[in-house]
Amino acid sequence: MGVIEEVFSIDLPVGEQFRIQRCRYTPTEGETLKRISIVSGIHGDELEGQYVCFLLGEWLRAHADKIKATIDIYPAINSLGLDSITRSVPFYDVDLNRIFPGSKNDFLPAQIADGVVSAMRGSEIAIDIHSSNVFLREIPQVRIAKSQAKTLVPLANKLNIDFVWVHDAVTVLESTFAHAMNTLGTKTLVVEMGVGMRLGKAYGHQLLEGILNLMACEGFLDIEPLDVRMPIQSHVGEVAYLNASCPGLFVPAIEHCQMIEKGSIVGAIVDPLSGQTLDEVIAPIGGILFTLRAYPIVYEGSLVGRIFGENV
Repeated sequence: MGVIEEVFSIDLPVGEQFRIQRCRYTPTEGETLKRISIVSGIHGDELEGQYVCFLLGEWLRAHADKIKATIDIYPAINSLGLDSITRSVPFYDVDLNRIFPGSKNDFLPAQIADGVVSAMRGSEIAIDIHSSNVFLREIPQVRIAKSQAKTLVPLANKLNIDFVWVHDAVTVLESTFAHAMNTLGTKTLVVEMGVGMRLGKAYGHQLLEGILNLMACEGFLDIEPLDVRMPIQSHVGEVAYLNASCPGLFVPAIEHCQMIEKGSIVGAIVDPLSGQTLDEVIAPIGGILFTLRAYPIVYEGSLVGRIFGENV
């Protein structure tokens, strides 16, 4: 059975307390310094990881004899955001995933970030589970900065996800949890799946199997590796971004996670007032539609989809 521990707390001005808790699972016999951290809830409007943490905890409780190393589950990093259904840290309106590694002597969000890093420092692997925002739906994928691809892609291939997106690092990535932990030597994978403020059971079970497989392969669990899917790799192709040309209501013409041909209609932007179709969103390349707009209201430039197309 897991042991619930408080790893960070701080008094709030309203007379309450902010806390970060983890549930730690350890082998029934013997001690180990080998440790993995499963992380969710850095953004308060992303709930897919909550379900994955539940499923993993349920599995570990039922298979305690299979645990070979320390497994830490952190389901609610930004607990204030989760309580208020707010992406950022409430009252401060700060994206927690943009201020890592944080500082003990700064404002509250930076102190939270510092506490998170301190608690997880020394983990061999970390899996940071995100949903998309409320506007976009994503297939299960791992996003990796190109500079870390050699180390992280082999691990990502074990996670039973559909897509590994290796991309050029940008400045903002240097202030994320994943970058901070990778810099400290913890191999950290960022998973994106589903849509904000929603829970997809199928995606949750898919990622659970991937996490169990990764832990089996890396020596955290005494089980046979699972038969998982091999993801599409973005470094052998290109990613095309689909943006709205005008404001309106985006009506998709194709289901998410579908293979489409170049020139296909992805959706239409319509005007409910006049009853006119203002524009059609056309696929500039053929491939898999791995991102699709979930919130239908769009403005000029709004992202409505992403397509990955393999080089031929």
